[in-house]
Amino acid sequence: MIIENSGLKGLKSDLAHLDQSMEQLGFVRWQWEYYRATYDLQLKDRDSQNDYFLRINTRVETGKLESPHAILYIEDVYIGQGTFPHGVNYQAKIPDYIMKDATSKLAQLKTKLTS
Repeated sequence: MIIENSGLKGLKSDLAHLDQSMEQLGFVRWQWEYYRATYDLQLKDRDSQNDYFLRINTRVETGKLESPHAILYIEDVYIGQGTFPHGVNYQAKIPDYIMKDATSKLAQLKTKLTS
């Protein structure tokens, strides 16, 4: 599911600040290439033990990834249920408290990137 109202889409940051802000909130930069990067936050459902992933896609506006001065902008923000062995089901129903946790993390990230 795409999270439409995160307030993050289009925000820009240099890679060093973006990496630091994401890491402080528990996100990990997994997939990357020279012009895009994906950050994931794993959220565990305490009842079913299912994993959910909050995923933030970014793209380089100027520079190249791995340069701390590269400027990236946020594209879409997704959430989905992890599937075995390495997939994410973006159509899965997300428990309310997982969505609440995800929304809170997104608000914290927005604050870090806009202050």
